[in-house]
Amino acid sequence: MMHVPFYSLDYVERDLGSSLVESVDAVIKSNWYIRGSHCTAFEEAFAAYCGKKACVGVGNGLDALTLMLKASIILGRMAEGDEVIVPANTFVATFLAVRAAGLVPVLVEPDPETCNLDVARLADACSEKTRAILAVHLYGRLADMPAIFEFAKAHNLLVFEDAAQSHGAALDKNKLSSLVSRLSSNAAAYSFYPTKNLGAMGDGGAVVTDDLELAQVVRSLGNYGSEQKYVNKYVGVNSRLDEVQAAVLLAKLPHLDSWNGRRQEIAARYCSEIKNPLVRVTPVPANPKTHVWHVFPVFCERRDDLQKFLKERGIETLIHYPIPPHLQEVFDGALSRGELRYGPLPIAEELARTELSIPMGPAMSDEQVAYVIESLNEFT
Repeated sequence: MMHVPFYSLDYVERDLGSSLVESVDAVIKSNWYIRGSHCTAFEEAFAAYCGKKACVGVGNGLDALTLMLKASIILGRMAEGDEVIVPANTFVATFLAVRAAGLVPVLVEPDPETCNLDVARLADACSEKTRAILAVHLYGRLADMPAIFEFAKAHNLLVFEDAAQSHGAALDKNKLSSLVSRLSSNAAAYSFYPTKNLGAMGDGGAVVTDDLELAQVVRSLGNYGSEQKYVNKYVGVNSRLDEVQAAVLLAKLPHLDSWNGRRQEIAARYCSEIKNPLVRVTPVPANPKTHVWHVFPVFCERRDDLQKFLKERGIETLIHYPIPPHLQEVFDGALSRGELRYGPLPIAEELARTELSIPMGPAMSDEQVAYVIESLNEFT
């Protein structure tokens, strides 16, 4: 029996060798650990990689989401109590960030095929209080950004992106969403949690944008609300990307496209070779570059039985996510209090009930991929 871990970081040492240790050692020898040259270098490199003007490193992905929304409020582009459309099928951090900024999440059902925000449902979700759409690129697949931008332009809405799982996903020639610059205010929030496609060795995050004014406010908010030392302009927090994490990310960034390429190769095999009618897979998109397969989900009515079957064969799996955000205890009573707005969400709840994430990552061998496919096809 073969053992297949859900995710292995062995590929990092394989591809980077001693350079990762050397990067961390350089930080140690510099005696400068916060807001130094390594963070500046990474911010510049990642902004260029994404095809954007600015990148602001912060402490984690949740902070990135929250601070980009709070910055938009400070700049007068939204106000507390405004509504933000979000997909109902996402990690809870998306909701938490909107609430932390004093805004109201409006939940929209996902497209069951892509698991991302269903653009056809946007019109019904809008009200006179709606000011923005927060698109989530779940599992590494870009949401339908051209359609979202077209809708946002027609309804005078801002667009933000939760890109925590989509490092390197490309639309047209630029990374992430090349059409976003058509809007007057926009930003994308990233997480660099260690298992992300581009992961640090601890927590980390970033806001990437073409809006230099927004970037400056985000930077200030993450530094106690200060633009100048001991002079505090905003009610800020302590959320900064430290030098060690920045150095690690800077060392990894040149390898991101090749790592994503390996993920796309594995996904192509999964999509074409998993033939079990009991197991549904999401298809490879028409433009393969728009999906970087942070997670490879399959869907099965007997999800728990399938997970047990794979475990017995040495294959590790996870569930993303077993409880939809709107059913989490933290949001009990939120609908009646006006802190969330949504109607029936049967599709989001069905995805949560049937989703199972199978092994995916650059460390996987061809033999492991074949074994996972074989095992899935043998499930009855």
